[in-house]
Order: sequence, then structure tokens, then C-alpha cells
Amino acid sequence: MVNPVKDYNLGDLPSVKDIDKLIHEPARLMIMSYLYVVESADFLFLMRQTGLTFGNLSSHMTKLEDAGYLSVEKVFVGKKPNTKLRLTSEGRTAFDIYRASMSQIFTPQMDSQKTPTRDGDGDDGYGFMSWFI
Repeated sequence: MVNPVKDYNLGDLPSVKDIDKLIHEPARLMIMSYLYVVESADFLFLMRQTGLTFGNLSSHMTKLEDAGYLSVEKVFVGKKPNTKLRLTSEGRTAFDIYRASMSQIFTPQMDSQKTPTRDGDGDDGYGFMSWFI
């Protein structure tokens, strides 16, 4: 049996150096993820969903806005200020690229000769548990 951990050519691995580090930071990744699935969200919603503090969310929001990934609209609802955030088309594209890059990194790039066999016990044939894949 071929052991891909041993026989895997490191040159075949996708490069992590090309990952968008602005998005990859955990707090900004949460912000981008939430905004990706909605048209827009207000600041307080994101603060509650992410668990970030006011200042922390504001700081990360500014970095995403400066990169052109996020648009911020400040309006008044009645007499209360309301901050709406949405991904720009550039932000959506950047997040699509980020997701594709991460998927490529975590998807085995093995050819058919190195395909693992699964025997139902959770072992993927390489000594890894299949629920990690």
C-alpha cells in the first residue's frame, strides 16, 4: 500500500502564501462569512453574532472597508444612528477566491493510484480518521 504521507511530493501541495491574509484573520473571516450570506447587516447584529467588542469590530470593519471589501452606510432610523454593512462586489469576489483557495488546500490532491480505501471503521487507509476529511 502506498503511504501518501510519506510519498507525497511537497511540491504538489497548494501554496498557503497566496491566501488573502486580510480575510484569513479569524475576526475578519467571521465578519466576511456573515456578510457573504446576507445582503447587508447592521453593526449591532454583527457584534452580537461574532462576539466582538464595539472597538474590535469597528477596527476590523475599517480594515475591510479600506481594502474595498466592505461598504459602510450610516443612516438614522428615527433619531437613532444605524450602521449598515455590506460586502462590495470586490469583497464577494475576494471571499469566493479565499474559499476556493482554502478548499484547494484541504482537498487531497492525490492521483488515482493513491486513493485511500475506507473499510467503514473510520480509518481512511492512511492512518487518518475519515471524519477529518
